Amino acid sequence: MSNLLGGLLGALIATNQASAVSNLVEQSTGMSVTIPDPNDPRRIELKKLEDADDAAQAEVDEWIRQNSEFAAKGAGIPKAELNQRIRKRFETVQKSYEEFIKREPNFAPARIAYASFLGDIGDEDAEVEQLEKARELDPKDPAIWNNLANYHGHRGPVKTAFAYYEKAIQLDPKESVYYQNFATTVYLFRKDAREYYNISEQQVFDKALKLYEKAFALDPTNFPLATDLAQSYYGIKPVRTDDALKAWTNALNIAHDDVEREGVYVHLARFEMVAGRFDDARAHLTMVTNPMYADLKHRLGQNIELKEKGSTETNAPPTEAGPTNSPAAGN
Repeated sequence: MSNLLGGLLGALIATNQASAVSNLVEQSTGMSVTIPDPNDPRRIELKKLEDADDAAQAEVDEWIRQNSEFAAKGAGIPKAELNQRIRKRFETVQKSYEEFIKREPNFAPARIAYASFLGDIGDEDAEVEQLEKARELDPKDPAIWNNLANYHGHRGPVKTAFAYYEKAIQLDPKESVYYQNFATTVYLFRKDAREYYNISEQQVFDKALKLYEKAFALDPTNFPLATDLAQSYYGIKPVRTDDALKAWTNALNIAHDDVEREGVYVHLARFEMVAGRFDDARAHLTMVTNPMYADLKHRLGQNIELKEKGSTETNAPPTEAGPTNSPAAGN
């Protein structure tokens, strides 16, 4: 039995298990980790508050959905009235968070949870204020750095977001979402990435792709992540056909249902068309049978025929196809 394993077994029978495990891991590996104590009354109370927050969010979502259905039938309430009702519902949750923080001003998890709520209701200035306070209280919490990076990715400066994502990853190199968020920000803000890292645009693409690939390696069954990675190839020029097809094939292998699979077939067909692999493109397009893709399938089929004809007549490489749902080009 290893010293670490033996120590962990001993820690599990300690009175304060969370503290014992945390101390043991740091002594044995040199890594500082924080193990939350599930019996901490503050965490128990915060969990109830977060559950109430989730319930309010779900209730508001249902109000919006129902009102949209009623409005389609001419029976919905005015938007101003619905917004007032939503604000009143969220005021109850906000007051609960504020009262909790007033009692426990140095409890960083409460600041993080409240910041998330404020972000959900669109109060970004108040959100970042809570996150900055949380960072002061617990600078080793990677989630705080990630959330601050998300904020700066939206509001600027973007280069601060790069530094904060790096810090989050340094603190927790096994969290997939940090790499994914970092990759998306590098990809979208390529000019800033070129300047910050002093690299070329192609190297920026390489960096974003490596970050996406690291995220996917840590979460290999995450279909939306796989499609984010594959979608990124639409913005890369010159087109990296083989890499794009590999990425879409990876997404295909973890698709959950026929809708997701057929969506991938469309993307495979598009990249194959761009590469002049017209028979392969048609073969994948034939596998698309869901009516929701009918218009897209028809247009793509026409484009395949036109490009094949143009390639035959001119003996020139086919022009690139424009993506239907590509990510924003960034700057």
